[in-house]
Amino acid sequence: MKRLLIPLALAGLSAATLSAPATATAPTWAKDPLAPKPADAYSNAFFWLDANGAALRKATQYRWDAKKVEKLVATGSKTPDDGKPGMVAPPTKAPTLKVKNVNLPRTIGKVFFIDHKGEYRWCSATSVQSRHRNLVATAGHCVFENGKDDVFDKWVFVPAYYQGRAPYGIYAGAYAFTSYDLDTYDDYDGDFAFVAVHNGFQFDGEKRVTKAEFDKWLGDKWIKPREIDRKEFEKCLLNLGDCYSEGEDKPSDLVGPDYPGAVLEKVEVKQETYDDAKVGKGNGYKFGEPAVEQVTKDQWDAYKGPGKKGTDQAGNYTVTHYYTQKWVKPGTSRKYYEPQYIVGIAKDTGRVGDVVGGQGIAWNQPLGGKVMAFGYPADPHPDGDKPFTGVTPKWCYGNTAKKTYQANMFRVETHQVLKCSMTGGADGGPWLLRYNNSKRTGYLNGVTSMFHDQDENNRVDYISSAYFDGEVADVYNKANYAETKKIVGPNGELLS
Repeated sequence: MKRLLIPLALAGLSAATLSAPATATAPTWAKDPLAPKPADAYSNAFFWLDANGAALRKATQYRWDAKKVEKLVATGSKTPDDGKPGMVAPPTKAPTLKVKNVNLPRTIGKVFFIDHKGEYRWCSATSVQSRHRNLVATAGHCVFENGKDDVFDKWVFVPAYYQGRAPYGIYAGAYAFTSYDLDTYDDYDGDFAFVAVHNGFQFDGEKRVTKAEFDKWLGDKWIKPREIDRKEFEKCLLNLGDCYSEGEDKPSDLVGPDYPGAVLEKVEVKQETYDDAKVGKGNGYKFGEPAVEQVTKDQWDAYKGPGKKGTDQAGNYTVTHYYTQKWVKPGTSRKYYEPQYIVGIAKDTGRVGDVVGGQGIAWNQPLGGKVMAFGYPADPHPDGDKPFTGVTPKWCYGNTAKKTYQANMFRVETHQVLKCSMTGGADGGPWLLRYNNSKRTGYLNGVTSMFHDQDENNRVDYISSAYFDGEVADVYNKANYAETKKIVGPNGELLS
């Protein structure tokens, strides 16, 4: 791939004259930290899982300007000559997971992150085979923001994501690997990334603990107050507990009915007082009609209130209650609380490759091969039509073009292309060679990078990917050795 880049629009120069030759010492890959420490990784994952995945549901696709989809230009060159073809096979034994649709790989999902504007975003991605079963592949622009060592914040991978749920856990990114050209020059001929992720985890309930256990707990924790009565409060104080009180005891004040915030209360009175009261709105005025209550003989004998005792026509014992109005400014009462110390229990779900498997990877393959591309499209087409929701994954199947293509946007010179109508949101999704429907695995040979309108009818009809060459293999090889960690221990505690 190229090192020194000149905009394609200059003076009709050919692709061969646009870049200086790479030297033997020129870097081909770049590595950037995301959240290497378990505490930071836990915090990132917790951000997305908190409140039953509210942040996950709030996220929107990483947005392209749908009205500026680029038209591709054929370079005339065939498969780039970049060394011998190579492959790494997917694991021979795939995890046994229930997937309803035979065409959906277990490995695909969404990556979530926060962009420089503070907005919650997502792209498509897949797990890939690796030494430590911990790699995720996606588009470089779904990890690195405008190149220049600037990675997105709170980056996580959620395989099989659906409507705020992470059925197989959430995997926080530890290290990101991409091409030197993308990282340094924002060159989309290197628009791919491999991210080493920590073990995944899920929340598995909560439990109440002592104050000492709460103070030592490094994971998610919170204090949930429980209201108690005054006797319990006084007992707690005697035992040197952590209970506390709020507010003050303050009686209500009698006010007029027009006082702001006045509350109407009823006051039981004798029949004579009720009969003398006026009808209307005001203190001492009648409060509705008398209320007749049917009681037992014992209740009737024991009643000493202002109501009038009697019997009805059926011989039942009754008490007739009479009420007048009372308008008050409500008082307040002191409330007493006992703190409950709660810790959230997290469950380790293991390495992503052990849980959902991983796709193989291939490089320096001939153009024109059959691929199956997957992703979560969500953007509308340039004409405004919006056929996709981004909720469920879609796919395209076909042969890539036999020539590479270039586009002025993002310095693209050697993209491979596929006829496909998926829109933004599918970026980062895998292109799989030799896809096996029964095993749901294949060989990663591209990731969706850009969207194109070739026939200029304001509809996306092609997608493109960086050509997976020897540089991709070099970046993958570096990522392949990245080691990551467990985030939570056997008791749900955060590990250091």
